[in-house]
Amino acid sequence: MSLIKGASVYLTTNIIKALIPFLILPILTRYLSTEEYGQVAIFQTFLALISSVVGLNTVGAASRKFYDDVDSQVLRRFNGSCLQILLLSSSLFFFGVNIFKDELKGFLQIPLSWIMTAVLINSLCYITSLRLGQWQIRKKAKQYGYLAVSESSVNMGLSLLLLVVFKLGADSRVIAQLLACFISFIISLYLLFKDNLISIFVWDKSYIKEALSFGVPLLPHTFGLFLIAMTGRFVINNYLGLSEAGIYMVAVQLSTSMSIVFDAINKAYVPWLFERLKYEDNQEKRRIVRNTYVYFITILIVVAFAFALGPFIVTLIAGEKYKSAGDVIGWLCLGQAFGGMYLMVTNYNFYAKKTKNLAMVTIATGIINVPLLLIFVNKFGIVGAGISFAIAKFLQFSMTWALANRAVYMPWNLLKS
Repeated sequence: MSLIKGASVYLTTNIIKALIPFLILPILTRYLSTEEYGQVAIFQTFLALISSVVGLNTVGAASRKFYDDVDSQVLRRFNGSCLQILLLSSSLFFFGVNIFKDELKGFLQIPLSWIMTAVLINSLCYITSLRLGQWQIRKKAKQYGYLAVSESSVNMGLSLLLLVVFKLGADSRVIAQLLACFISFIISLYLLFKDNLISIFVWDKSYIKEALSFGVPLLPHTFGLFLIAMTGRFVINNYLGLSEAGIYMVAVQLSTSMSIVFDAINKAYVPWLFERLKYEDNQEKRRIVRNTYVYFITILIVVAFAFALGPFIVTLIAGEKYKSAGDVIGWLCLGQAFGGMYLMVTNYNFYAKKTKNLAMVTIATGIINVPLLLIFVNKFGIVGAGISFAIAKFLQFSMTWALANRAVYMPWNLLKS
């Protein structure tokens, strides 16, 4: 499948997935108070935070192993080793959450049942991510799209049913996600076995070590991403209250429409790029660099429109009580733009398997983001969180670009002959 065709399938998939939360957003903001929406937002943040800890990033290791040109038996055993890591890591995480349950409940200000459910959801979704990843590397975008869209559709349908018909309030989003992930888990596990992509009952220390050597160094990277993308929600929650956190999260939800497009393009771009990097063709590399610069310029033009039209779109979709979210959405979109540019350059680090320095960059920018947040939120409210996010994402992008230049040679200076 060509890059353009593959990207179009992933883009269509991601647009449909994105439309689902956008479609239910006006309903959620009208059926839930700003405080209840804030609770849902904190739950989603915690869910995202622990997504890499549960499984230790080994889904990425399973995808990367495919490009080592090994036979199908090795891939099956390696995928099975990744699943063994999931079982162990999720068990340990459940144990840890149970020990610190009172502290977590007090800090997050959400029910303990939600916290435990978040761990279970991530454990189930790991299998779905593994199945999706195996389709992606084999350029089977349509199968990827069918499963991804189906899960999101079930999630939306159940959310509306539980919220509007059964009047379960904020609990409706948590229960709906759990049920949708469980259904996808059953389907994904069946398909992994059906396609002979996994062998569970084989213990191989070398595969486990290899998977962990890829995934574990990314944990600081993941924590850094959390500090950049999600700390603002906790800071706003603790400094300004759940209501302001809910308003801020509406702006975040709308701004993520950009990251959805970037993610779709990157899903098709990675296999295409990795294949070409193997041949060390300088002319091809120059063409890749030229197109990358065009992509950067296009993204920044889109941001200008976000600053101009964002406030109107926020009020139209979410309603008047979320009007102040329009003040921050432009800054959030600028941060998302730098995130899209980051994806274009970080791929070279993954291709070279140089993830340790990448983690250092992300954790450093994440740490820088924390004092910026405290200063800017105290001075500018939720707008300060958006400004801090944009600065942190720019630092992450620029520093990662420098790392990529050392990991894989690319003719970034096109003026040189």
